[in-house]
Amino acid sequence: MDFGYEKDSKERLPFEHYLKVYQDLKPEEISQRTGIPYDSETSTFRLRLMGVTYKITHPDYVVTHTDGEKIGWFPLEQKTNARILVLRFLTSGTAAPSFGKFLTYREIPWGEVYFKQFHGRCILRLAYGFGNRTEQFEAIMDKIGGEKLDIGDASYEFEFLNELRLRMILWAGDDEFPPSAQILFSDNFPVAFNQGEDMAVVGDVSIDMLKELQKAL
Repeated sequence: MDFGYEKDSKERLPFEHYLKVYQDLKPEEISQRTGIPYDSETSTFRLRLMGVTYKITHPDYVVTHTDGEKIGWFPLEQKTNARILVLRFLTSGTAAPSFGKFLTYREIPWGEVYFKQFHGRCILRLAYGFGNRTEQFEAIMDKIGGEKLDIGDASYEFEFLNELRLRMILWAGDDEFPPSAQILFSDNFPVAFNQGEDMAVVGDVSIDMLKELQKAL
């Protein structure tokens, strides 16, 4: 199973489908269901993604950031997988409070079925991208407003999307063992995104952003 949205039909067709669903929904219903604020005077939603606030128009889905210049990378404007993911949340997601628990990918619905793909696509990519670059990882997390944790060799908790939080944990490699990593999801994720594929894309979008910010260090 391919968790990404590749170029041409694999990106274009899902985007067009969810855009049509989004356009057919009443924005007030979207706001009530998701908890995303909607301004009827400007026809815009206001949404946070990894330290940046965006305005999203309805029904045409024009996305612009309103802050985050110190971050300098805006996946919701630049990455199709992020744009589709947020469309899926706006069209079918539901807001729910977190009870403070964090889940592994295996613990989410369908996570056990797709864990092998998630492990290769996200866990290993995070481990080998930052396991031996923990200072870069910490600098990036500080930039996006992450909260430092006392787990592993480097770990942070941060808000991925409004009230939906991730924890990323790194263990540095050495001469005997390769670096390793873990990604944990706040317990309200399975309500907001009811498919394991969506949370694999959450990991993908997050690591894409970390890698882009790494280039600027």
